[in-house]
Amino acid sequence: MEEVQQQQPNGSVGQDGETEIAPNGSSETHGEPPQNGQDAEEEIVMEGSSFVQGGPPQDDNGPPKVDTKVDVIHEKVTKQVIKEGHGEKPSKYSTCFLHYRAWTRSTQHKFEDTWQELQLTELVLGKEKKEMTGLAIGVSSMKAGERALLHVGWELGYGAEGSFSFPNVPPKADIIYEVELVGFDETKEGKARSDMTVEERISAADRRRMDGNNLFKEDKLEEAMQQYEMAIAYMGDDFMFQLFGKYQDMAVAVKNPCHLNMAACLIKLKRYEEAIAQCSIVLAEDQNNVKALFRRGKARSELGQTDAAREDFTKARKLAPEDKAISKELRALAEQDKIVYQKQKELYKGLFGPRPEPKKPKTVTSWFLVVWQWLISLFYGLFRRERIKTQ
Repeated sequence: MEEVQQQQPNGSVGQDGETEIAPNGSSETHGEPPQNGQDAEEEIVMEGSSFVQGGPPQDDNGPPKVDTKVDVIHEKVTKQVIKEGHGEKPSKYSTCFLHYRAWTRSTQHKFEDTWQELQLTELVLGKEKKEMTGLAIGVSSMKAGERALLHVGWELGYGAEGSFSFPNVPPKADIIYEVELVGFDETKEGKARSDMTVEERISAADRRRMDGNNLFKEDKLEEAMQQYEMAIAYMGDDFMFQLFGKYQDMAVAVKNPCHLNMAACLIKLKRYEEAIAQCSIVLAEDQNNVKALFRRGKARSELGQTDAAREDFTKARKLAPEDKAISKELRALAEQDKIVYQKQKELYKGLFGPRPEPKKPKTVTSWFLVVWQWLISLFYGLFRRERIKTQ
């Protein structure tokens, strides 16, 4: 990927990321295609793994059912932990990055969902909007990576008047939040992204990317993804649209690797649909990105979308014809097609083969029936003889 690549002498980036010792003593990594001939500075190496943990929360059109202990954070705020976090809690003026869903408690109407929008929310504790006061109190009690269910009284939400624009919240509505604190930045002055210079935002995003790379190497995939997601949050669409020239190049050089690294983590976690989405974001800006095509092809192949996977791998091979990993994946798809064809051939052979001749039923003569017929004939003969004598 164009991402976290470790430079290996005489090496190439591999599909499986397995490190081999070359005859000359140098280590080589095989399988991932190069990024359009560019040197990737620190690329995540994908290794085979059965390591699977949580995924994004499932939305069943209502708040999740949680049976963990209820913690009273404030008179109007309670919390139930859904997934434990790690590390320290944020302090006042920390810039927190979070995902959340919000429902009105009385009607169970969902009025906001950042997971669905694929957009992290930034919340500076102590400088939050009035309607976010209860949410901020709950978040301040959470650790990075923690997911929790918050119950917030209307006094610390949208108040007695509610909101009749976006989001649409009725008056005096208590709120239920499902929140995940992806991570936070400790800043004494509580500096929001919008107050940072271009260089500061790109630098902050790049630090997150490198932290994610280190976590990936330790196989802490969920934590690595949190770092990549925060890095991407610094490079939001509103920010990218304002950039041009060298600053745009600098931002893209941080943002796209984070998407591709996210895809690598998601593939290892077997969350293939999400991996496809991350690769597609990169391909929307750079349709010839070999790593994005390769990784999306891998995810599609795992989902059984063989035609779409073949299309991605074929395009990637045109861009990187010498790459062995791409050719290997195409051969694997061809072998898979042969197996499917043979199975179908056997199936159809049984369905449409020559029709078997019907077996003629065996004629069974019953001795009882023969005896019965003989007796009837005998009695009939005697009866007839007696009748003739009488006449």
